[in-house]
Amino acid sequence: MIREPRSREKLESYYTRFLEDGQIDLNVHPWVAESWKRSQEYHADTEKISTEHRLDKAEFAELQKLHSPVIKYLEKVTYEIREFLQKYSISVLLLDSDCVVLRSYSMPFYQMTPGEIEGVRVGIEDIGTSSISMAYEHKAPFWLFGPEMWVKDCHQSDACSTPVMLGNDLHYILSMVVVDKYDLSPDVLLAMLANIRTSLEIYLQQGMKLKMHEAILDATPFAVYHVLEGDDVGYANKLGMQRLRGIGADKRKSKKVVNLNDVILNYKHTPIYQGFNDVASYNQEVTWITQSKTYEDITTVVPLERDSDNKVTSVVAVSMPIEDLRALVAHAAGFTAKYSLESMVSIGKAFSSIKVKAKRVARNKNHVLIQGEAGSGKQRMAHGIHQASLRGGGPLITIHCGDTTPEILEQELFGVAISDTISHPGKLELASGGTLFMDEIEKLPANIGEALAAALTTGESNRVGENVQRPIDVRVICACDSDLKRLTERDLFPRGLYDIISRSVIRIPPLRNRSEDIKALSEHIINELAALHQMEPKQLAPETVAILETYEWPGNIKQLQGVLEQAFFKKAGDVILPEHISLLGEMKPDYRWKDNKEVFVKAWKTAGGNVSRMANLLHVSRVTLYRYLKKFGFDKE
Repeated sequence: MIREPRSREKLESYYTRFLEDGQIDLNVHPWVAESWKRSQEYHADTEKISTEHRLDKAEFAELQKLHSPVIKYLEKVTYEIREFLQKYSISVLLLDSDCVVLRSYSMPFYQMTPGEIEGVRVGIEDIGTSSISMAYEHKAPFWLFGPEMWVKDCHQSDACSTPVMLGNDLHYILSMVVVDKYDLSPDVLLAMLANIRTSLEIYLQQGMKLKMHEAILDATPFAVYHVLEGDDVGYANKLGMQRLRGIGADKRKSKKVVNLNDVILNYKHTPIYQGFNDVASYNQEVTWITQSKTYEDITTVVPLERDSDNKVTSVVAVSMPIEDLRALVAHAAGFTAKYSLESMVSIGKAFSSIKVKAKRVARNKNHVLIQGEAGSGKQRMAHGIHQASLRGGGPLITIHCGDTTPEILEQELFGVAISDTISHPGKLELASGGTLFMDEIEKLPANIGEALAAALTTGESNRVGENVQRPIDVRVICACDSDLKRLTERDLFPRGLYDIISRSVIRIPPLRNRSEDIKALSEHIINELAALHQMEPKQLAPETVAILETYEWPGNIKQLQGVLEQAFFKKAGDVILPEHISLLGEMKPDYRWKDNKEVFVKAWKTAGGNVSRMANLLHVSRVTLYRYLKKFGFDKE
């Protein structure tokens, strides 16, 4: 705020009158009048500037470190006008948003040395009315004549201060104090202060934009590098620095910047080196060989800066580790847990205790073996353990050990090299950072099991047809319908692999041992079906629940799911009655079983090989059923 010159004698009289009888003259600026009243309320010293509110050395050192870029920037600005400041005995102060003096430039502030005033808080509560307090209070530049200041020692000096704003937020205060007041127009000082403030605000805005850009780059799943002429890394984002530290090239541990030619053994064969020869590369698969590790990634390199002779002087390189790319693809393909442990319904204490154990197992780092009859919920348990684990954010990859030939299974698990230039990862690599769920682990061939045990032990794996060892970081959850310990004791399963995967074992009981859970399980399945197909939920009649609870469910939860699905879509109303339940699932109890062995075998499996149960299902006598058992070659026992 530009103010016309005032009579210092009159201003002095206004100040004295206020101190003596509390009267404010009508000629006192309203902002100054209000500030005097507040200064009096704070009991600020009127004789000299108080340095009582000073930060201790350690605290002030941390504060200066925090604001060091701005302090250094203002040093450069004031250095350019140092002769002018010295000629007119002008002090320049930089204060933070709490009115703490960060730095005193040029001449001493109110004849104090920088060491006396730096680190001192000089708000209105501390030293009363000043141009600093006016700029702080009103968020506007303000010229204050000496006699308007609260401290009498300052009455021979004039001062002007301005807030440094970013948007609506106050970040700093700049202040100029002049002693030779009659030799310099206030307009000149205000104009100079405004220019410095504008310069500083532009600097802060650019710094904020740079931080935003860095935050964006740090959030990307790519490593970004700005490489300068001479192969020095001028900039690396967060992932880029992690990669550099991974090969021992941490700039913070050395005064020398990272030089790629020093840490990458095959640097001259990489796209970055070619970039300085004006050769751009896009999405190129690259192998980086270092003393500690070999990396593979997809890299793009673009020449960035050139000199007057059009020679490339810097390049930008963007790369994504192939293992990270696989994780992204795994997520995009839906390789995530579909079920949580909470989705596994349990009313009885037996299964509830198993869920508690599963939560505990999920948090440790052991591989896991889940045992239980077919259809008992091993897959859902595996999903729940993965989701509750520290690897829950990583991929969940599934492999079925009994679905294919040993040769294809080995390639599916470990990957395969088709040629010298074409190589595909296996599910063991794709699950890196997450979990590999191996269903029917008992069907894994011995030689593949031994290779898997070695890979899990060393943390390295090689694809079929090549000798390159690649790091893996995976947790294996295995599911088995049989007693895997007994199979191992009979040398039907590799001992080494069993020892690795059996450190945490979870045994899921068959549904026939969980009759108290059947009602809740059934209702949960019905509600899931309704939500999945966007239909209204249906109720189970009490007599229907009684049928479900008395059946032994040889196919376990999977069979219960099939029976309820058929009933859910078969019944048009909102109540499922006993007549809507077919314990044979999709197979109707008609006479096809009498002539069709496949239908008969399905019914036999559904009944769990129990003659009485199958006779009830097919509505025939046991004698009749024995005749058909003999017809189709079944032992009645």
